[in-house]
Amino acid sequence: MPASAVTSIVLPENPTIDVHTHILPETWPNLADRYGYGGFVSLEHVRPGCARMIVDGKFFREIEENCWNPGARIRDCDQFKVDLQVLSTVPIMFSYWARPADALDLSTILNDHIAGIVREFPNRFRGLGTIPLQSPKLAIGELERCVRQLGLDGVQIGSHVNQWNLNDPSLFDVFQAAEELGAAIFVHPWDMMGNDRMNRYWLPWLVGMPAENSLAICSMIFGGVLERLPKLKVCFAHGGGSFPLTLGRIDHAFHVRPDLCAVDNKRPPRDYIGKFYLDTLVHDEAALRFLLEIFGEKALMLGTDYPFPLGELEPGRLIRSLPGISESTRNRLLGGSALEWLGLTT
Repeated sequence: MPASAVTSIVLPENPTIDVHTHILPETWPNLADRYGYGGFVSLEHVRPGCARMIVDGKFFREIEENCWNPGARIRDCDQFKVDLQVLSTVPIMFSYWARPADALDLSTILNDHIAGIVREFPNRFRGLGTIPLQSPKLAIGELERCVRQLGLDGVQIGSHVNQWNLNDPSLFDVFQAAEELGAAIFVHPWDMMGNDRMNRYWLPWLVGMPAENSLAICSMIFGGVLERLPKLKVCFAHGGGSFPLTLGRIDHAFHVRPDLCAVDNKRPPRDYIGKFYLDTLVHDEAALRFLLEIFGEKALMLGTDYPFPLGELEPGRLIRSLPGISESTRNRLLGGSALEWLGLTT
């Protein structure tokens, strides 16, 4: 039985759990030197509590100490009444483009770091690993190590893997292994489509990411992944991106053009509502109400994209301030669904 399924932690009766937070080590080796080629992220500490993520000499993002310092994260959690954070790497670190052995090596560095923080602060943090999905065999091995040896609750993956969408047969064994392990899967958009046409206005994050989420969900539904693996525990970031609002179009298309849509799975998309989770990172009261109406409280859980500015800057505020919902629904969104997804007992 996987370690995550039997892990008991000390939490309040109705905990607040943030399933979508990102973390990095404070330092890591020079990866270009380590592997002999570029494209990897380096971290330059420019002043106390501030560092820059650099890729081949080009600035990517500035981060503060709450992206690597557990103590700073705990202070923020205490301020916003978050009892438990689920840690995962920053998606740019996936490195699916890299040589498989190198991506595996980087994954072990990142996963060992997250596991170490979880061991040090077991009642404040849980962890999701990263795996080299460009090599499914290596990915399965690291997934098993994450769950069985490191005690992580699952893995975070991208919305596609190079030219493979998530329905690609090459990836099915990875999802099957995750189901057998009881591992949670968190799907985060990355390597966004259409980047060549979205070089202004931060459009890859504003347009590309929601589209990537919908691509991932549709791929797993139409490709039959969720049909063949009904116990797979999958959560999609950012409230499912553009999928929820276009569900009517997607389901309609399935019925009017089954020759195009029902090729690999004969069940309509609406049948899978409630079969996967979404985080609540939608920044809008009406959007959260819509998710509740369509997906129900059991499929939704707090996710903030901490500690980045496009996330929910006051974790849990949208859920706590949403009028007209019951206390039990609020508690379910803030923590109950997350406990179920992670396979935790309190």
